[in-house]
Amino acid sequence: MADATKLFEEAMNLPLDERARLAEELLASLDEKEEDVEAAWAAGINRRAQEVRDGAGCSKESDELGRAWRNAAR
Repeated sequence: MADATKLFEEAMNLPLDERARLAEELLASLDEKEEDVEAAWAAGINRRAQEVRDGAGCSKESDELGRAWRNAAR
């Protein structure tokens, strides 16, 4: 974390336009990570949907699963 603090302190010494450009690039890098997360979620959903279509996945309704969990906990 000390490295991040040092970088921040150095960045605060930059001229306003350079700080703005740096901030913009840092924010854009976060968007790339969000796209990775969205792609991972989509891949997982597609995989699970294919498992259900193939008969290998669980296709029970959520309320049915909830009842099963509650009954098992008793």
